[in-house]
Parts: sequence; C-alpha cells; structure tokens
Amino acid sequence: MTTLRNRVQLVGNLGMDPEIKAFDNGRKLAKFTVATNETYNGGNGKERTETQWHNVVAWGKQAEIASQNLNKGSEVALEGRITYRQYEDKNKQTRYITEIVLSSYLVYPAGKK
Repeated sequence: MTTLRNRVQLVGNLGMDPEIKAFDNGRKLAKFTVATNETYNGGNGKERTETQWHNVVAWGKQAEIASQNLNKGSEVALEGRITYRQYEDKNKQTRYITEIVLSSYLVYPAGKK
C-alpha cells in the first residue's frame, strides 16, 4: 500500500429516514443511521445475531439526493470516511460521536442483492 486512506464500506439497513438540516449559508446536512448485522454461533451452539448501529452524515448536494432516495428500512451499500468529534453538553459532560461521512451509496431493490 503506497497510500493509506480513511475508508469505510458498510452494507446494512436504514434505521430512520434522513433528517435534513439547512444552514443559513444554504448548505444542507442529512443525518441517518444504518444497522449492520453479524450472525455467529454462540458458545452454547445457538446462532446469535449482533447488530451495530452507525451514524451517517451527508453534506450539500449529497444530502439532498440522499433525502430523496433513502427511506427507513431500505438496504444500502455505502462508502465514506470515519470521523470522530466531541463536544460538551449542557451538564458540562464531554460527549463523543463517531460518524461516517457519506461519499457514495447504492440502494438495493426490495428482495434483491
């Protein structure tokens, strides 16, 4: 590898319709969640499924397009970069957020992969 990149690829289901926020400067932000599932055999021989939830954000034109094409429950393949940020809430507690900044996605038609 000559160059290392911050790149994330996920296939999962949308947990919510994208929420759109418009800023005073005209820029738009879309926020939504994606659930990914991993199935494995537990210690007792029973099959178990573990779900991970991922926060995804899209900016600008990508946010507009995502809000028109993505719906809760849709199965999507997405690619982006992972970001970390922190802020202090009203109780002076430091909160940490991990997000995927969307670069591209593909919506699977219902029942097809």
